[in-house]
Amino acid sequence: MKLHDLKPAEGSTHAPKRLGRGIGSGNGKTAGKGHKGQNARAGGGVRPGFEGGQNPLYRRMPKRGFKNIFRKEIVALNVRDLERFENGTVITLEILLESGLIKAVKDGVKILATGELTKALTVKIDKVSPAAAEKIVAAGGKVEVE
Repeated sequence: MKLHDLKPAEGSTHAPKRLGRGIGSGNGKTAGKGHKGQNARAGGGVRPGFEGGQNPLYRRMPKRGFKNIFRKEIVALNVRDLERFENGTVITLEILLESGLIKAVKDGVKILATGELTKALTVKIDKVSPAAAEKIVAAGGKVEVE
């Protein structure tokens, strides 16, 4: 089988509507567009949301909220999530991305204190909460905030 041999399964596709092909087709003459008017013309019709000059819904609704342009998006990670690494591992941003613990980093990563840690790890991350740092050190590890 080659690419040029491929075709859809029998009955899985519909034939296109053949508009304006005679009265017997059911879509002849005006081709299903009715008589005259804006919507019958080529390129005719109104934009989405247009309500014929009436004040549209998006303008009748009150405005709410705002977008804080100074907001920092920090990825939170718990101490219990670090349990998967071997003893003595140096935890960096790259290792967290490789292991799939975090998907993407915008403004940094912060380690939080939920859960327990039994492995001695060296953590080199942007931010670590004081309680999390305490748990890491108690497990025999080190915290180096970059």
